[in-house]
Amino acid sequence: MPSSSRRVPVEERLFSLVLALLATEQGLTKAEILSTVTGYAARYDVAADRANLERQFERDKEELRELGVPLETVDAPGADGDTKLQRYRIPPSRYQLPDDIVFSPEEYAMLTLAAQVWREGSLSTDSRRALTKLQSLGVRIDDAVIGFAPSIRTRDAAHEPLTAAIDRGQQVTFPYLKPGQAAAEHRTVSPLALVFHEGRWHLHAFDDGVDARRTFLLRRIVGPVVLAGAPATVRPSADEPARVLDELAALWRSTVATVRVRPGSEAEVVMRNRPGTEEAARGLQVHATDLDILADELAAFGADVQVVEPAALRDAVRARWHKVVQTHG
Repeated sequence: MPSSSRRVPVEERLFSLVLALLATEQGLTKAEILSTVTGYAARYDVAADRANLERQFERDKEELRELGVPLETVDAPGADGDTKLQRYRIPPSRYQLPDDIVFSPEEYAMLTLAAQVWREGSLSTDSRRALTKLQSLGVRIDDAVIGFAPSIRTRDAAHEPLTAAIDRGQQVTFPYLKPGQAAAEHRTVSPLALVFHEGRWHLHAFDDGVDARRTFLLRRIVGPVVLAGAPATVRPSADEPARVLDELAALWRSTVATVRVRPGSEAEVVMRNRPGTEEAARGLQVHATDLDILADELAAFGADVQVVEPAALRDAVRARWHKVVQTHG
């Protein structure tokens, strides 16, 4: 089972336990749970630690029940009260939303978007191994609930190795392509936090090459992220993600562009509905954290958009159009 020694947050352990107990019809024994479920399995092979694991499992059971999760205990035939043979399960029919809860169309749309994020490859490596072992034990797994797991798979290939590096406190190296450059730069950094801002993942890290903190956009990491084999020179503080998000939000508020859009066009719909957009005498004032990314978005609208200011953004959009002409004629 998982060889990783990372500390599993209690929320992830409880979620994994709920997932496992929902995915089986006949239930799981305590041994099957402790040897397969993320949060227990990594410590199960250490015999001296199993007593602590069993006590932790008992506390987790009570916490789930206090949260209203219908966790059932089923005695083995002819072995009433034998905790080693007892099976645990959560009947899906009892773990549904009440009939009086109704969602609006907008809420359904948001739930659908969230489900899409979680569904694709949502199972973590630990969860996949756990399911494989459960199936090898003859446990029937309900595929209907396997699309949900306490791990989000992103489209950025760099996300998973960077998460591992933060957990392990290790340096990493990767090629990073800055806007306007033809060749990627080789960076060696100590990762501190991964944050999601404006629909994109960002890495905040201590750049050991320049001896300063930097924030990198994951989409600009153009090659593999490799563990450098050296410990991180700086470790993250407890409030690191919140602080980085505050800094990005401040940058977003201070970075303003003015654009004109063709009435009734897709550009008008998109620009008017961007968070923070305001009507001004010279056009729409829109906020952005990264002007190069905004330039990519604006260039895609073609003649339906005109950049008023800043000049750097206007030049960036024009440069993208020139590149299209040079490439395609």
